[in-house]
Amino acid sequence: MEQKFVFATDSGCDLTADVCRERAIYPLMMRYEMDGADCVDTMRPEDLHNFFTKMGNGSVVHTSAVNVGEYLAFWPELLKHHLPIVHLTMGSGISGTYQNALLARDQFLQDHPEAELYVVDSLGASMSYGMLALAAADLRDEGKTAQEAVAWLEENRLLACPYYTTGDLSYLYRGGRVSRAGMVVAHTLNIWPILNLNPAGELKVVEKCRGRKRTYARIAEIIRDEAIDPQNHTLYVCHADDREQAEIFAEQIREIAGFKDIFYSYIGTIIGAHTGPGLVSAYYYGNGRKRAAEAEKK
Repeated sequence: MEQKFVFATDSGCDLTADVCRERAIYPLMMRYEMDGADCVDTMRPEDLHNFFTKMGNGSVVHTSAVNVGEYLAFWPELLKHHLPIVHLTMGSGISGTYQNALLARDQFLQDHPEAELYVVDSLGASMSYGMLALAAADLRDEGKTAQEAVAWLEENRLLACPYYTTGDLSYLYRGGRVSRAGMVVAHTLNIWPILNLNPAGELKVVEKCRGRKRTYARIAEIIRDEAIDPQNHTLYVCHADDREQAEIFAEQIREIAGFKDIFYSYIGTIIGAHTGPGLVSAYYYGNGRKRAAEAEKK
């Protein structure tokens, strides 16, 4: 079927480079700094393995939002398709990437008045907008217009629900997500936080459990209660270089919630820089974030 738009996103969506190429998703490769050296996210598993190995050995990583100039260098190549462009960004709740994309869009359209460019705030992080990117590619392949894809993304982005957990809070402490006292107590008592994204896309600790096993079980229960039609949907699971634990985590969720299949990927460099090695996360279509958004309006 004839495609009516080009779809792009940022590498923080944590799909692999191969998946993006297969699905004709164009990722803007985000940049980060490791031990003072400027690096580019490649979205390749072998590079992510090396990235987390270095972090585990003490390398220090810093990230920054995609800047206006990076967008202005990225979009012109997509104009060669002579189609509207839809770009899905990392969520505004955790990054300035979306706001910079809006500034860049205004400049881009001044420089290229013939272009049709839509920028969408995913309100997500990692695979919570990777799964939206795959859905947008499906819409494109079905012959939907850019306007139809944008409308679907904006209507359904809060249905992309994530849960994260890790037994090592030192990286979250460095990023200001937990206090030093909280980190010390958690490590002493083997407390594992359960984190998710609120409707604004901000990362929040929602519960705490003692031990990995109980934490996995609790996340599986939450997902079972929130998931929408899991028998016909994919469970997306990411890990920070611990595929074995990711599989244990995923199978426990599938056993209790009944997902059709499981899609595995790495946590990428941008989110991984703030969470460190060992994180596991699950993403699915659910109603938790939409319910929370509706409750906030009352």
